[in-house]
Amino acid sequence: MKLDLNIQPLSSWIKTGKEPLVIAGPCSAETEEQLVATAHLLAKTGRVTALRAGIWKPRTRPGEFEGIGSIGLEWLNRAKEETGLPTAIEVATAKHVEEALKAGVDILWVGARSTVNPFTVQEIADALRGVDVPVMVKNPVNPDLSLWIGALERINNAGITKLAAIHRGFSSHEKTAFRNEPMWDLAISLKTLAPHLPIINDPSHICGNRELLGYVAQKALDLDMQGLMIESHIDPSVAWTDAKQQVTPSSLVELIERLTLRKPDVQGNELKDKLAELRNHIDKIDDVVFQKMAERMQIVEKIGNYKKENGITILQVNRWDEILNKRVSYAKALKLSPEFAEKLLELIHSESIRKQTEIMNKDQAGQAQEKLTHV
Repeated sequence: MKLDLNIQPLSSWIKTGKEPLVIAGPCSAETEEQLVATAHLLAKTGRVTALRAGIWKPRTRPGEFEGIGSIGLEWLNRAKEETGLPTAIEVATAKHVEEALKAGVDILWVGARSTVNPFTVQEIADALRGVDVPVMVKNPVNPDLSLWIGALERINNAGITKLAAIHRGFSSHEKTAFRNEPMWDLAISLKTLAPHLPIINDPSHICGNRELLGYVAQKALDLDMQGLMIESHIDPSVAWTDAKQQVTPSSLVELIERLTLRKPDVQGNELKDKLAELRNHIDKIDDVVFQKMAERMQIVEKIGNYKKENGITILQVNRWDEILNKRVSYAKALKLSPEFAEKLLELIHSESIRKQTEIMNKDQAGQAQEKLTHV
């Protein structure tokens, strides 16, 4: 089911200029000199569409730098006047919205820590009611697609039609090379549900370090995201916040120039015919996969009945370990990712458990329903 969002095309509210669309600027506005000087360097690149800067910074613990505050809005205005770059900042309260609008900020975004709280999002949405300003919504900190969708809907319901999403990765208990796990499947799911919703990728917060920025940015563009939000500082080595993930304006240009832009639409009849042929082949294989999966589940049901008749538990850990080890090894031999194989097996196993549980509890469920009928 597609999301019913009333939104305007990205090109109607922001000048995309040279592709890809890039929103850049320091993680935090630290001093007027730092912000304005960075803005001038970014503007000179000719590759930046809008200037971003953190004015109010939500921090995990008290005592850390929480943003320069409202005075930074004056610095942003000066940077805008001198460079012509539209400005973008994060807002987390109704007061932030009020001050940002009064200062003439061009684009607002709702941060990941706000998106996770529907009360906060609604407060921001109420403050935006009756205002015509672009708003971008970052994914929530935790991997919850419904929260992301809910935040977008709340902002849209307030009358904001210049709307976009920002994919900045998700918090995970697993330690990996990323600060926040990309979890590309969630961004893809959002794009599938809302094909016309622009999605901007934030590789800075996904990576947490500048070394991986190019890799993540390229993948985002390959997944047809409409642009990038990248943190850029005149001198990242002395940045007050997130120094490791910021790049200089000149490094930003180098990063952008190394990116390869691909089109979502296929041009030319020959290419279309070849792609259609390959997709048709995939469709046929998918049909066979589902047929075999249905056959497998029929056998699972027989196993469930056998276990019920003989008083055997549904879960048998040794058997599951055996399946997992054998199939993952087989997948590796077939040049399939072990991670993919494991996730696939877990989905199949979960469905098998569900079916067998249904069989095991069929009599009890019937008795419970009968009791409810007579109440």
